[in-house]
Amino acid sequence: MAARALSGKPIADAIKDEVSAEVKKLGFRPGLAVVRVGEDPASAVYVASKVKTTEDLGMYSEHIHLSAETSHDELLAIVKGLNCRNEIDGILVQLPLPGHIDDREILEAIDPAKDVDGFHPMNVGRLSQGREALVPCTPAGVIEILKRSDIPIAGQHAVIVGRSNIVGKPMAMLLLQENATVTICHSRTRDLASITRQADIIVAAIGRPGFIRGEHIGEGATVVDVGINSVSDPAAAAELFSETDLPKRLAAIENRGATLVGDVNPKEANERAGAFTPVPGGVGLLTVAMLMKNTVDAAKMRRRS
Repeated sequence: MAARALSGKPIADAIKDEVSAEVKKLGFRPGLAVVRVGEDPASAVYVASKVKTTEDLGMYSEHIHLSAETSHDELLAIVKGLNCRNEIDGILVQLPLPGHIDDREILEAIDPAKDVDGFHPMNVGRLSQGREALVPCTPAGVIEILKRSDIPIAGQHAVIVGRSNIVGKPMAMLLLQENATVTICHSRTRDLASITRQADIIVAAIGRPGFIRGEHIGEGATVVDVGINSVSDPAAAAELFSETDLPKRLAAIENRGATLVGDVNPKEANERAGAFTPVPGGVGLLTVAMLMKNTVDAAKMRRRS
């Protein structure tokens, strides 16, 4: 029996509707400033989506696009200026930044109260203590998918494959807050499959296309695929996609040069898992929705304090 697909779209749409309703009740427009440096094509697409969604939900949006030659100090000054502006509730500096800019220093310069990406050490620390904090959008989106799909979390064994600061570590904190038993695996983990097969919930965030295969998945487990990778080789695509899905994937490779796949082999996951998130169409759609929620939450918390 095929696994249940946990589509991100209806959940993302529901969260956006909730944010829009909340904005109407606030009596003011929360403001989100997005800063982009350089001409990275993927960043341009992501930022355009964030700006449009912000405006669609009734919030104030400001897009600051800087040349790739912008200096570290110039960007730092812009961030500090945004920190001081009361109409700006959220600040997002789109990564990656040009190599001559220290992204860690830039991100740490953002006022923690406006850190809608949830990357500032103060928000990371508050999250680890279970206190109110702005939480990284992708892990927060994973929790929403599980809860709104009626996947039980409390008492379940959740295995996270990947230990990044953006997904793996905050994911562990959020799952612990939901009373899961959490194991974090990574590139140095021995006999990975023997651990992941014990999981009720697997969160794959390792950045390797199709890495989690059937042998890693216990029968009936829920598999959440956070990865976004490109596959351009038709032979590799044939290993990853089912007979029904393969033709459109091959067409994408022919027409666009590549097709998207996550960190999980979808063909094998579909045979073993009880439920899984597709790529595209799964977790990725939640990231922008959770950014909108974080912006509203930041606006409310700032005014409360």
